[in-house]
Amino acid sequence: MSSDLGTDTGTHTPLDPGTARHLHHLLATEQVRGRLPSVAAGIVRRGALAWSDAIGTLDGRADGVAADTNTQYRMGSITKTFVAVAVLRLRDAGRLDLSDRFEDHVPGSRLGGATIAQLLSHGGGVQAETNGPWWERTPGGDWDALVASPVGQRFRAGRRFHYTNVGFAALGELVARAYGTDWFDVVRRDLLAPLGMTRTTTRPDGKAAQGLAVHPFADVLLAEPEHDAGAMAPAGQLWTTVGDLARWAAFAGGDTGGVLSGDTLAEMYEPHTLVDDPGQPWTAAHGLGWQLWNVDGTRCAGHGGSMPGFLAGLRVDVESGDGVVVLTNSTTGLGPVAPELLKAFVEREPLPPEPWHASGDPTVLDLVGTWHWGPSVSTARVVGEHLVLGEPGRARGSRFARVGADEWVGLDGYHTGEPLRVLRAADGIPTHLDLASFRFTRTPYDPAADVPGGVDDGGWR
Repeated sequence: MSSDLGTDTGTHTPLDPGTARHLHHLLATEQVRGRLPSVAAGIVRRGALAWSDAIGTLDGRADGVAADTNTQYRMGSITKTFVAVAVLRLRDAGRLDLSDRFEDHVPGSRLGGATIAQLLSHGGGVQAETNGPWWERTPGGDWDALVASPVGQRFRAGRRFHYTNVGFAALGELVARAYGTDWFDVVRRDLLAPLGMTRTTTRPDGKAAQGLAVHPFADVLLAEPEHDAGAMAPAGQLWTTVGDLARWAAFAGGDTGGVLSGDTLAEMYEPHTLVDDPGQPWTAAHGLGWQLWNVDGTRCAGHGGSMPGFLAGLRVDVESGDGVVVLTNSTTGLGPVAPELLKAFVEREPLPPEPWHASGDPTVLDLVGTWHWGPSVSTARVVGEHLVLGEPGRARGSRFARVGADEWVGLDGYHTGEPLRVLRAADGIPTHLDLASFRFTRTPYDPAADVPGGVDDGGWR
């Protein structure tokens, strides 16, 4: 057993020893409950590893080498998030559009009808797995061999969510062709190196856990194979450590280290396809390469991972940036310990509220107060740099960002991306707001405010 109880590598308040003991107990209990040969985990806050721990041994035997937070495990499908970021960097560089068909960049396959955005969000209808032997347990061939197998679509592109490993093999090939090199060379150069993730590799390197299967009816182990998946590698090839994956969780929480803009990361977290399980409420979706969860109003992003012999999880609270990573060397058995660890951490170590200070813009005070859209009533406020009309998250309430003199753009809900213009009288006093063609006036249906359709000459009666 290895433990970094109370480790504090950032600038936040050091972890309370009681919290560390509780998190250790949760992880140790999960190791026993799931019969996991070893399990390692970390909690991230404000871009730093606030807590980490590891339980068990690399080969699952009592006298084996103890796991620690520098032990490599396969991250499985968390690999897809790296490929997705590489694709969005291409978009941000103007080298592709997310509405481009895959065929436009990688011709010759049966996946060409799907757009890049649909492949990123598992909405392209592409088959889930390969047509050959179980690719996760057998060495893979190159892209041409995968295309010739042949792989294709199960559903019309855009029809529904259908998780696809083949789709991310395709995106890895797109990245490779865009740069004229292997997809991982791009990830290593543009993402891993700038973020200091030196222990993330395509094959085990240094101290690494043995991938194991645990017999369902006996406490015995079977070694799982490890290999190069070839063209399927972008779907789940990477190995990593708690320390490295914690840095990626910090990235996911907003500390992107300059390799991706905050706006693009936020775009990746917009739900594109819902995970529709019959009889269940919608709580999960996929954005552009990231899994998304909405539990009791808390939005989280991340990804799970599984390969024979390994399971992994990464999850961050989109609002706070707090995150958790978990890695184990077992084919089955890992329960929902990642969200449980994060929940326990947040409950015991709540983020202190940021002190209030005056930050409003006094030049827009003439916009605050009561406005009317027809007979309905809305209140305008200035909060920081934003004009807030109504209550964001309720009805059509939204924040607005200034984009010019008396020009604003909506940031939330119905009015996201929609223009708001301030119309003024000759003396400069605002007479009405024009919000996506709707008129907001200081009094209900003010006849002096150029209300579309006019105001009945008889007035209110």
